[in-house]
Amino acid sequence: MINVRCVQDGFIDMTSARAANTELAMGKWRHFQVDEGDILFTTSGTIGRCAIVQADNLPLLMNTSVVRFRSVDPSLDPVYLYLFLQSEGFQAPLKALSSGTAIQNVGPTHIKTLSIPLPPLEEQQRIVAVLDEAFEGLTRARTHAQTNLQNARELFESALDFEILPNGRDWHQKTLGEVCQFVGGSQPPKSDFLPEPAEGLVRLIQIRDYKSDSKAVFIPIKLARRFCTADDIMIGRYGPPIFQILRGIDGAYNVALMKAVPEKSLVSNDFLFYYLKNRSLLRYVITASSRAAGQDGVNKDALEAYPIGFPSLDEQPTIVAKLEAIQMFSCQIQTHYRTKLADIDALRQSLLQKAFAGELT
Repeated sequence: MINVRCVQDGFIDMTSARAANTELAMGKWRHFQVDEGDILFTTSGTIGRCAIVQADNLPLLMNTSVVRFRSVDPSLDPVYLYLFLQSEGFQAPLKALSSGTAIQNVGPTHIKTLSIPLPPLEEQQRIVAVLDEAFEGLTRARTHAQTNLQNARELFESALDFEILPNGRDWHQKTLGEVCQFVGGSQPPKSDFLPEPAEGLVRLIQIRDYKSDSKAVFIPIKLARRFCTADDIMIGRYGPPIFQILRGIDGAYNVALMKAVPEKSLVSNDFLFYYLKNRSLLRYVITASSRAAGQDGVNKDALEAYPIGFPSLDEQPTIVAKLEAIQMFSCQIQTHYRTKLADIDALRQSLLQKAFAGELT
């Protein structure tokens, strides 16, 4: 039996020195002859990711959204080709030729129309050597920035676990169903969706709206059944990712969301918001989630039965203030290192551009 390196409904991870963490999307599979040294290139969805095949990646099953590049001309260094395929000089015109609305696609016919600068083989190898040395430093810098980014995320998660959970403190004990009510949304027909706000309309909030306003829709207010304010705690019922804890928008909300309404004599809205974000609860919800229409869905009964420890109402504002300060600090650090990662990527692309414009010395 052939050991094929693939993951159903997931990604191939081409982990090589030149293609660490490159992911090639899976789809419809076919047998495709792939050898060591071949270059694989995505032509659908996230166009332009590429990887060099190493011996320990073989054998492979390839899908129809990946093309294989193989140098058949001894005057073309395959690593030079691999680096050129990542440059904006190749990526930008290729993407300009792509088609499709929801999913972008390009094909071999488009690729064949593009050209590659081809200096003498000795110069190609010099360019590869210079870029390899430069990219080695950039890889170290990227690894350092990614580690610090993850540490910044962990800073808040650890603080949340410590501050929001009893951890041996003499707190009140209830279940989530006793300290709050979970109210599901409603779903008017899509035929009533409108793309622009107007008098008599209300925004219909969906999970995606907490990331972007680009796909906002509005419905007649007479059709809305469930409403929320920007301060309300909203829970994403379906995933992935399941159990997102959200707030910040006014409107009516659909069936993919439910509102957590606290019993104000026991817990404040802000304390409950942070409590619902703790990792122990998330793991519990994932384990207890049910499958519906191909999606993981929050099991409301299991959620209501989850035990919660909480301090007095007088103590809760102090805990919330600490968490808000730590979260702000964590976000500032994350922004700093995301900027660094973007700068590293921009520098890498700048070096590629200079290399293939003949400006690399």
